[in-house]
Amino acid sequence: MERRETIAVAGASGFVGTALAPLLARAGFTTVGLSRGKRDDGSDGYDTWRSADLFSLLDAQLALRGADRAVYLVHSMMPSARLTQGSFEDFDLVCADNFGRAAKKEGVKQIVYLGGLLPEDLDDDKLSRHLASRREVETALAAHGVPVTTLRASLVIGAGGSSFSILERLVRRLPLMLCPAWTRTLTQPIALADVVELLTACLGRDDVLGETFDVGGPDVVTYEEMMRATALALGVRRPMLRVPLLTIGLSRLWVTLITGAPKELVAPLIHSLVVPMVARDRRLQEKLGRPGLSLAEALSDAIAAERALAARAAKEHGKVPRASRLRGRQRAEPRARSVQRMVLPPGKNALWTSDEYARWLPFFFRHVVLVDVDADKNCVFHLSFGKKRRLLELRFSTERSTGDRVLFYVGGGELAKVRQGARPRFEIREVNGGAFVLTAIHDYEPALPWRIYACTQALFHLFVMRAFARHLSRIARGAPALG
Repeated sequence: MERRETIAVAGASGFVGTALAPLLARAGFTTVGLSRGKRDDGSDGYDTWRSADLFSLLDAQLALRGADRAVYLVHSMMPSARLTQGSFEDFDLVCADNFGRAAKKEGVKQIVYLGGLLPEDLDDDKLSRHLASRREVETALAAHGVPVTTLRASLVIGAGGSSFSILERLVRRLPLMLCPAWTRTLTQPIALADVVELLTACLGRDDVLGETFDVGGPDVVTYEEMMRATALALGVRRPMLRVPLLTIGLSRLWVTLITGAPKELVAPLIHSLVVPMVARDRRLQEKLGRPGLSLAEALSDAIAAERALAARAAKEHGKVPRASRLRGRQRAEPRARSVQRMVLPPGKNALWTSDEYARWLPFFFRHVVLVDVDADKNCVFHLSFGKKRRLLELRFSTERSTGDRVLFYVGGGELAKVRQGARPRFEIREVNGGAFVLTAIHDYEPALPWRIYACTQALFHLFVMRAFARHLSRIARGAPALG
């Protein structure tokens, strides 16, 4: 009897991942759901659940162990720690790079990724941050040799989806719809049911390996027309008033205020609405005979499913306000995370960057903080005056470091708490084909009280990283390295 292939789904607890599970089971796959939190095996349609922090390469490897193929549905627009420094693009890039590295190491044969539609003939530097990040994730997933099949979609209409929930709340809560200029931009939404059908159909097909496909429903509409269709589906009458002076920035504030959605989620989405997002061709859907549900059908299904979810939640747990459900989807862990992107000088790698950092630190900190670096690359920080007390210790991990990724574990010191089982760490990794390095601190727990830490040590770390970034930029322009 032929063994059933195992599919690991990153982002399985999200609205696409939840809808995907029954289709994977119906297609005969063994399913593994990956989630940051612990879940019971068999729940939400997945055979097995594995707890995985994709900011950790080790976690990603353990999560993908035994998987034949994988689906990647992860987005990092919401804070993943109590204190975060860095952009959502760089957080997304760390997770995607870890996933691509882990997939290669664990022998995964294919990654299927759901990304975002890109405007036609638009330069990369003119893309919104959100869309540029979606494209960068595509590249990062494929950078380590595992074939990636990418589906690019515009707004996915389905119960629990952030974009759809924001749209539905705007229409439901406002008696008069204000329509800025961006609401006349064209888009091609797609039903959740169609997305999960297409994702499932791509798994195990050799003819889609390494391919990128635009997907969308049959209707190309403006956002204003989509709001009208939503009002019709909700059974309400909403006059539309065009407001040419409502800018993107004001729109973000307005949408956040009306919907209750967090600004970290709204801002990237709003900035993506000024350019058309229309499928250039739907050859995958044509090949599979899946033209897609109409906009009216997609909205009807999504609203019915939203009402069913709300009724079930009210029956089981008491009524849960819609806004709090959206805001509470991702609970930040009680630690700090900092990710900074830096130019990597030509011909250099992450290991060189680590060595240069160790040489540069004593020069930068002279007369204030001393940095001792031993032959094994371990670093100890202590004040240059008074009693010699260990402030922070970084222990180089020989086993987990390579030329393109260097890892240090936080070993202790008066500025850090290192609890049993915790893995606070500092890493330097190459991304974007060696054009950049990311320096990152993960799972760091300060010994200082949080408010004092946020106003002192955390800001000082950011200051140091930005100074080192300037140092690397000078070397990239031809200045000599230290040492």
